[in-house]
Amino acid sequence: MVNILLLALGIMLLVAGGEMLIRGALAAAVRLRVSPLLSGLLIVGFGTSAPELVVSIEAAIGGQPDLAVGNIVGSNIANILLILGVCALISPMLVKPLVLRRDAITVVSATILFLLLAGDHALGRLDASILLAAFAAYLIWAYWTERFGSAPSADLHKAEGEEVTILPRNSVWIMAFVLFGLALLIGGAQVLLKGAVGIAEYFSVSEAVIGLTLVAVGTSLPELAISIIAAFRKHADVAIGNVLGSNIFNLLGVLGVSALLQPLPVHVRIIQFDQWVVLGASVVLLLFLYTGKRLSQGEGGILLLGYIAYLALGFTTFMA
Repeated sequence: MVNILLLALGIMLLVAGGEMLIRGALAAAVRLRVSPLLSGLLIVGFGTSAPELVVSIEAAIGGQPDLAVGNIVGSNIANILLILGVCALISPMLVKPLVLRRDAITVVSATILFLLLAGDHALGRLDASILLAAFAAYLIWAYWTERFGSAPSADLHKAEGEEVTILPRNSVWIMAFVLFGLALLIGGAQVLLKGAVGIAEYFSVSEAVIGLTLVAVGTSLPELAISIIAAFRKHADVAIGNVLGSNIFNLLGVLGVSALLQPLPVHVRIIQFDQWVVLGASVVLLLFLYTGKRLSQGEGGILLLGYIAYLALGFTTFMA
């Protein structure tokens, strides 16, 4: 019970910290006259992935690589199957494929890159450098095409920033939001990891299983919050774009930083099962977006059932 409470407390601290960091950073960007495009692309994208970043770095440095890698892979699976499944059930999501084309293809490409690099059951510093170089290339490509090429996705990233409202107004509150948000993220990560390890030990399951499920869903809650708000507002492109952007940040940025700080062995279960689930989910989402130009309630139901099936298999056939 204590470990469950620690896990729940850690998740609450992470969510609160992520929210405060995003709002503080966006308010600072307004004061510094940072373009709405850059705010949406970087601040919202980084902010919603901040829990994954802090938890994975803490786990990597603390000698818990299965939690670090499992958190990223599990979060990407939850983002597509769980979050978009729930959003589509709330409201059918009409999308403009041209707006999402670049990020959807990048998610599939980043997943394939992860599969190739993790093929030897480890992510070393060279692998981390490749991931971070790919991440930097994506950011440069995204900003250049949207800033100078009038890409349709430019409006999407501007809209992502606009989904976050009620920002702090003066410099003192802005600084307080940023610093307190970071403190909550760091503290929440430590509390969450302590609870997660305790639960794994109590139920005699691997840390990879806990990282792929409980920790992953917990760190995905900021993406869930922003995506659900966008779904209720009928801003389907923003909801889906938020998930795609988060998955890119997770695989290339968060995993790259974590493996650069501490080389990470990759659990055999992730190699045999979970990496193929995240690839399959990414491809299915790409097909849904391009064939129907919408994410219907039926397709949302398929995604949600896919997540339930993933959990069932994960806790039975691939429990080790």
